[in-house]
Amino acid sequence: MSTRAETLAPSVTAGSTPLPRASLLATPNALRGIALICLASCLFAGLDTTGKYLVTNAGLPTLQVVWVRFVGQFAAIILAFGLFAVPRMLKTAKPKQQAFRSLLLLAATLLNFVAIKTLRLDQTVTISFLAPLLVAVLAGPLLGEWVGWRRMLAISVGFLGVLVAVRPGVTAFEPAFIFAFGTVLAYSAFQLTTRYLAAYDPPEVTLFWSLLAGVIGMAPFALQEWVWPSSPVVWGLIASIGLWAALGHGIFILAYRYADAGTLAPFMYISLITYMLGGYLVFDQVPDVWTLAGAAIIIASGLYVLWREQVRAREATQGSTS
Repeated sequence: MSTRAETLAPSVTAGSTPLPRASLLATPNALRGIALICLASCLFAGLDTTGKYLVTNAGLPTLQVVWVRFVGQFAAIILAFGLFAVPRMLKTAKPKQQAFRSLLLLAATLLNFVAIKTLRLDQTVTISFLAPLLVAVLAGPLLGEWVGWRRMLAISVGFLGVLVAVRPGVTAFEPAFIFAFGTVLAYSAFQLTTRYLAAYDPPEVTLFWSLLAGVIGMAPFALQEWVWPSSPVVWGLIASIGLWAALGHGIFILAYRYADAGTLAPFMYISLITYMLGGYLVFDQVPDVWTLAGAAIIIASGLYVLWREQVRAREATQGSTS
């Protein structure tokens, strides 16, 4: 599951006049951003597919896999920035909020790994599409960013899409869905906290702090349940899981250097395809029609909410310049 920890997206303009959306999509920078966001979706699918394999087929404890995932990404950050950068990345204007955000990422990751142990990958990624809608709802009371009635209606339709995908009362309820919804709640709070911290700390500080709870807090539990891998293949998968995470988050952040959120957001839904491929190729799992129908409803709702946000932003910009 991806985390949009840092959005470093400069607006794409021609002089002082914003380019129309069609022009934005046609620019080389925008195309690079779209390619990178699609690549990040593949890497995140690789992360969850590897995690599911390790906790189901390889029989490793979930806590061990979660900890290795954080340690691997932490090591990649140290290699990228160097040991001498650690004191600088530890300096934060909001240590309590950074620690809370780190705990939220740990909770989202742990709940997600528990969910994918039982659910299909296409099911968990479909439910994860609720996160942007939930963020839009919670941003009102928590950040003062209230949504209008049109967006609230679209958000309600998005939640109905989840009911179509899960079909409570029609099929036997799978308790793992509770963990999947818990993942969405934790991740949505994580995103909102990220928005708040963006005004106080640079991106590398927030990125570094986000891993501390997973690396330090999970260590005693993971080591207590540690199971040594049974084959070189499993060792390789363990080594790769942190790499999937590090590359995925790094490329995700890099994409926003080339294109804005409005350009990239629709292409993030390609993760439904990448997760479906991972589930089919590794676990021989095929999504059912209800999951696909629910995903289509949620994606349509999310795209409408995004469009309304762009309309409101454009109206606010025109009002301030008139």
